[in-house]
Amino acid sequence: MTSTVVERVIKDPAINPGDEPYFEAADRGQLVLRFCTSCRRPHHYPRALCPFCWSTDLSWKEAAGTGEIYSYSVMRRGTGAPYCIAYVKLDDGPKMLTNIVDTDCDAIAIGQRVRVVFKRSESGVAIPMFTPV
Repeated sequence: MTSTVVERVIKDPAINPGDEPYFEAADRGQLVLRFCTSCRRPHHYPRALCPFCWSTDLSWKEAAGTGEIYSYSVMRRGTGAPYCIAYVKLDDGPKMLTNIVDTDCDAIAIGQRVRVVFKRSESGVAIPMFTPV
């Protein structure tokens, strides 16, 4: 028996001040990361300070939008179940907490290659999620 991810209502994200460029890029179909000019490391989730060196010298860089599943869990109970939450290790470096969508939940595996897709929240905000390649 397959446990295909079902379409579910995606709640609106809490958008913090400074996150607007991230969601604007997502609306255009681009995944962007914060990049620290001081220590030269990308990070996710977007924030005003580099989590590695505390620098405020940050810029936005477009990510490749590909990676591999680092860890995951399939939720099989509740509204909209089943669905999969996962950490994806982006080819650009950071790990990103996300959802794996448009696939059979029983076919998901650690190390599986994925690519970014964008799903809309209940008010239309584009949310980056991932699907197997």
